Amino acid sequence: MTGPLDSELFASCGTVRPPVQVGGKWDAQIIFCLLGGARRFSEIQVPMRHVAPKVLTESLRTMERDGFVSRTVHSESPRHVTYALTTLGYTLTQPLQAACEWSQKHLPEVIESRRQHEAGLA
Repeated sequence: MTGPLDSELFASCGTVRPPVQVGGKWDAQIIFCLLGGARRFSEIQVPMRHVAPKVLTESLRTMERDGFVSRTVHSESPRHVTYALTTLGYTLTQPLQAACEWSQKHLPEVIESRRQHEAGLA
């Protein structure tokens, strides 16, 4: 396994939900967590501390069902589970990276547009 995930991994993304998402709300962030290799649930939780454990579990299960993530139960002591990207999951990295770059470049415009829209509705 690789080193621990940085608890500030998503700090530069801000608080606004990204305009582009894969299947579920948290799929893109989970994919970025798994880029370096297999991770235990507790490792994925570190940068995703804003997501309830139940919701993170549901997201991982859905991603496993959709073929993006594999779940491996390790029988050695202590018994544990790891999650890893599948070949299909890795195919999402390039478009997600492009979406992330787009968001970093255009997020201020999106936020301003939302602000203006909401002001017009008030």
